Amino acid sequence: MTTEHFDIFVIGAGPGGYVAALKAAQMGAKAAVAEQHHLGGTCLNYGCIPSKALLSSAELLHSVQNARKWGVTVSGEVGFDWQEITKHKDKILRQLRGGVASLFKGRGVTQLTGHGNLDGAGRLVVTPSDGPARVVTAGKVIIATGSVPVRIPGWPTDAAVVCTSDEAVHWTSLPKKLLIVGGGVIGCEFACMMQAFGVAVTVVEMLPSLLPTLDQELGKALLAIFKGRGISCYLDTKVEGMELAAGGAAVKTRLSNGETLEFDRVLVAVGRRPNTEQLGLDSAGIQTSKRGFVPVNDHLETNVAGHYCIGDANGRCLLAHAASAHGVAAVENALGHAKPFVSPIPSAVYTFPEIASVGLSEQEARDQGLPIAIGRFPIGHLGKAMAARHTDGFVKMIRHRETGQLLGAHMLGQNATECIAATTALLHQKASMQDVADTVWAHPTISEAIKESAEDALNMGLHLPPRKIIRAPVGG
Repeated sequence: MTTEHFDIFVIGAGPGGYVAALKAAQMGAKAAVAEQHHLGGTCLNYGCIPSKALLSSAELLHSVQNARKWGVTVSGEVGFDWQEITKHKDKILRQLRGGVASLFKGRGVTQLTGHGNLDGAGRLVVTPSDGPARVVTAGKVIIATGSVPVRIPGWPTDAAVVCTSDEAVHWTSLPKKLLIVGGGVIGCEFACMMQAFGVAVTVVEMLPSLLPTLDQELGKALLAIFKGRGISCYLDTKVEGMELAAGGAAVKTRLSNGETLEFDRVLVAVGRRPNTEQLGLDSAGIQTSKRGFVPVNDHLETNVAGHYCIGDANGRCLLAHAASAHGVAAVENALGHAKPFVSPIPSAVYTFPEIASVGLSEQEARDQGLPIAIGRFPIGHLGKAMAARHTDGFVKMIRHRETGQLLGAHMLGQNATECIAATTALLHQKASMQDVADTVWAHPTISEAIKESAEDALNMGLHLPPRKIIRAPVGG
């Protein structure tokens, strides 16, 4: 049997894997990719894209329901058609999957459908759901298998009642009362979305704040917004147990505060785990952590030369755009363009208003013992925000007090996920806070709050009251 050889073989065609395959082909390598499910991975099929399609309708509905604030009168009943909303979502997914396939064809990437696993270093077996397995070899291998939602052992297994985001983005009907276990990014996005669609939402988070991985001020501000919309949030609270009520149509949930609550559906959003089982990593000598992540160096290479791991599977940053950036970097390193990956990765949360963050949070900076200065500017002080009636939120900027370097930027407000790109670029270029303040920002825009916050961090803001300076007494 003749075994086909590739310069680069990618396992997984999610946002990291498909970009890696395209980059390899662009750089002249003979490239192939194995994917056992839909092209585009979790991001395209179960995460970023379907959730944003649903959120776009939810946000529009929320705006229409509150149109009177804009002086707009809506006659008649305001409602929504869930079937039409999901039909649009499904159409977008088909278009994007077809787009990836077309890009593969245009670049000459060989696409193999089936489960890919290693059978020794540089040797791979691709097993389709039907038909014989195919064995290939590769000079370089890139593992891009992503992650899967964490499920809680002992909880009901009926995915129609107790589910993860994988199922939730494809619900054919909506619950009346929804429990969301986990107040992180996924939990908060679904809480915002479902409340707009008329679902009674309760969020239970075991840590003291929403969005616990981001700057704490963002979670506190979002909590106030959620409470104003009637979203019930239990913080510093655990779900002690869960069982189906008689007939299986409801879920009884026991909380650590002693309460027992009942819901007709539960969304478990407590995190994700690496999808690295059954890949034959041991056969190639590739090491994994206790949690199953594949450790890599700054060139994204595993402990086995020529074998790389990108995206969620390496545990460095579980975000789609991080995976895509990893994919490009891994290919460049695999093909001899040695360059460590050190780029800052922004976070985006598609609640409304939006939340975005990049760089160090205040807590992270303090934990590292860094001398910091913080600037803040309320979105509601901006002319654009007042005019557009989007006054919720703020921008928070963190600088190193001694070097002046920009360390982090955090924002909650209209279009925050778009505005974060500017601070990400500045952080990538190792700009100083003075550089941010000196930059001319268009007026009237929401992004002006970035400049204003930078000026506040430098104690030179013009659109905030002067800071009170307390001088320490000299002598005894």
